[in-house]
Amino acid sequence: MATALIFIELAIVLALIFIGARVGGIGLGVFGMLGVFILVYLFGLQPGKAPIDVMMIILAVIVASAALQAAGGLDWLVGQAAKFLRKHPDHITYYGPLCTWLFCLVAGTAHTSYSLLPIISEIAQANKIRPERPVALATVAASLGITGSPVSAATAAIISKDLLGGQGIELGTIILTCVPAGFIAILVAAFVANHWGKELEDDPEYQRRVREGLIDPEEDKRKVESAEYSSDPRAKHSVWAFLFGVALVVLFGFFPNLRPDGVSMSETIEMIMMSDAILIVLAGKVPLKNVPKGSIFAAGINAVIAIFGIAWMGSTFYVGNAEAINSALAGMVASAPFLFAVALFLMSIMLFSQAATVTTLYPVGIALGMNPMLLVAMFPAVNGYFFLPNYPTEVAALGFDRTGTTHVGKYVINHSFQLPGWITTVVAIAVAYAITLVL
Repeated sequence: MATALIFIELAIVLALIFIGARVGGIGLGVFGMLGVFILVYLFGLQPGKAPIDVMMIILAVIVASAALQAAGGLDWLVGQAAKFLRKHPDHITYYGPLCTWLFCLVAGTAHTSYSLLPIISEIAQANKIRPERPVALATVAASLGITGSPVSAATAAIISKDLLGGQGIELGTIILTCVPAGFIAILVAAFVANHWGKELEDDPEYQRRVREGLIDPEEDKRKVESAEYSSDPRAKHSVWAFLFGVALVVLFGFFPNLRPDGVSMSETIEMIMMSDAILIVLAGKVPLKNVPKGSIFAAGINAVIAIFGIAWMGSTFYVGNAEAINSALAGMVASAPFLFAVALFLMSIMLFSQAATVTTLYPVGIALGMNPMLLVAMFPAVNGYFFLPNYPTEVAALGFDRTGTTHVGKYVINHSFQLPGWITTVVAIAVAYAITLVL
């Protein structure tokens, strides 16, 4: 009877996750909170621990990133990237994805790729390179940057004192492990990408669009040049101000002894990034009231609400059934620990959020007594939401590649992001694991 009850509760949790993901926006959060209410008031479970620490970190980083956007700093960065990419068009399959990955490492969100993807696509097209190759990989690489960014919500979650931070894992360990792992994974995927698909001029869909006059190379050239030179020069100062905040976060992450006694890394990130917003708006000479008006602020608030509901629901379900869950998983994880990475991957597909996946499943891994360094190596597995081509960055990439080479196949899951997604995930985990053996 008890086992049947657990499966009923699990079915409700999974159904609400599915509905919330389909609704989009704040759907994950509000349906997750409905799940908390059902588990507590209908099934009598005690409420789990709400992810307050993670939410506060995300809010602080959102404010700093939104200030950078309001000051024009993101536009300036895009302009610099466009200039660099135009100087190296023959290597766009390597440099394009590395640029979106680097943007995400610095800003902590994959949504910074929106401005770069059309530039990558048009540069590839202008040089007769199949745009699918750099565009699909660049989209996946942006997400990979989250698992390594010192200011991403997922990294904030994993180093919080309730998760691996409580196991002695500091920000420096995450950076030293996941940044080189991500870099190598992108290089491997780019090498493979240069050999997949037909050459652009031989692609039938591209040929059809050329015949029908749907592609205008001159217009594309003007778009790229506009991205290079349209930024406000004062925005450059806001970028340096933002990077100063990121540098402080990295400094205190690598050297915990610099922090006052009793002050956690989570609290340090909150203080630095929220305060850095003041420096950013002063450097960029933009009114503080403009900060909440940008797309980054809105997307970030959606993320906070999603994590609040989903993570609290997952915590409530797990805490209420911890003994049965641990008993069922202990043997499996003991005999094949990397099955936990599969669980992370599958959960990320459902949750569409690395941070929500971390806050939902990592407490289980910790409770099972898994090696914290092994859990660090598995961190890139939370990037599995490329599997279904309906994440906003993927949808945007499909639209930005006007040649039609970046596509979704007949069976939906046979799309352009699958191969780069699998390569980067598997290689990143393997390299991260090798690094943890050294560390």
